[in-house]
Amino acid sequence: MKYSKGSEVLYTGRVVKGMDFNKPEAFPLFANTSFTMKSLKEVKEAYSSKYTYVRTGNPNRDSLAAIVSFLEEGEDTLIFSSGMGAITTTLLALIKPGDHIICNRNIYGETFDVMTKLLPTFGVETTLVDFDNLENVKKAVKGTTKMIYSEVLANPTLEIADVPSLAEIAHSNSALLMIDNTFTTPISIQPIKYGADIVINSMTKFMNGHSDAILGSITATSEIIEKIRPIRMLCGTPGDPNSSWMAFRGIQTIDLRVKKQMANAAKLAKAFEENKYISKVNHPSLESFKQHELATKLFESNETMTGMMSFMVPEDEEKIDKFMEALHFAHYATTLGGLRTTLNHPVTSSHSHMPDADRRKMGITPGLFRLSVGIEEPEDLIADFEQALKIFG
Repeated sequence: MKYSKGSEVLYTGRVVKGMDFNKPEAFPLFANTSFTMKSLKEVKEAYSSKYTYVRTGNPNRDSLAAIVSFLEEGEDTLIFSSGMGAITTTLLALIKPGDHIICNRNIYGETFDVMTKLLPTFGVETTLVDFDNLENVKKAVKGTTKMIYSEVLANPTLEIADVPSLAEIAHSNSALLMIDNTFTTPISIQPIKYGADIVINSMTKFMNGHSDAILGSITATSEIIEKIRPIRMLCGTPGDPNSSWMAFRGIQTIDLRVKKQMANAAKLAKAFEENKYISKVNHPSLESFKQHELATKLFESNETMTGMMSFMVPEDEEKIDKFMEALHFAHYATTLGGLRTTLNHPVTSSHSHMPDADRRKMGITPGLFRLSVGIEEPEDLIADFEQALKIFG
């Protein structure tokens, strides 16, 4: 009953701000751009405790934020137009010229660009570090270090960030720890409980789960959130009502969906490890995974780690094409976290802008596929991949 209790959050005064919805069974969609008032008295009341304009406040966005706060066990949450909108807005709100960020080198391609291309134009310095060795992180700390940034699991190689140790390093140097929980979700891990100050989720992915809405979220203390809130309004990055309504609908089944996806991924990873056509499998449930011991400390079990994995096949583009065409259940898509199993090829998508030598240092080769595991029956997925992989024989 842990997550079902979150439904109580939906009709609190903080969420509906004094409006009487008569507690409908399905939360209503507020597609309007503005709310009307009849007097200056009503206007003043609206600006202080109710809703005025959709960019500054919307019941759909607030209801979704409340349940994300509940799941992440954070004080407050803001909903953004996308995961990248959440990242960039938060950094612009909290980091100033002259500040320094320590960022995990193994990071999502567009986050990498934010750190290395966008932030330098604002006078912010970023040091990219391999987080698998915490001594690297400690050595990178400067007097101007204001933030340490990482994903729980790196996209797409799944290296694990030691969140408790990173929190200790950050806080001992008066810095913030910002953690991306997209690959894992609060069903797997709640980074705030391990010391993270700020947690981001690309809600487009597992949190929504239906591949039909783009949103992002930031969960943190109320003090941090209030620093970000006005910048979100000025940047125009709040989530829109329709996407918020759809994600709210999707998040109500997150416990059912993601637990199934995580269990499926663990089974598929084990089968892949035994397949002679796959040279490497990245999933923290495997004993062969270099950080498996850390994984057992952070996650409840092998089947509650992540629905994401990656695997490596021979670098033969012609055979790779035939392999992809032979699959029946899994299909290529440039997103993740949906109900169906999807493949992604980082070299031609998220990491295409990076030099080949840099990609290979990260473990990303032309033969690497990222796999988002869906809710299909695991036996069907295993059989499908096994017949398609025979192409490499």
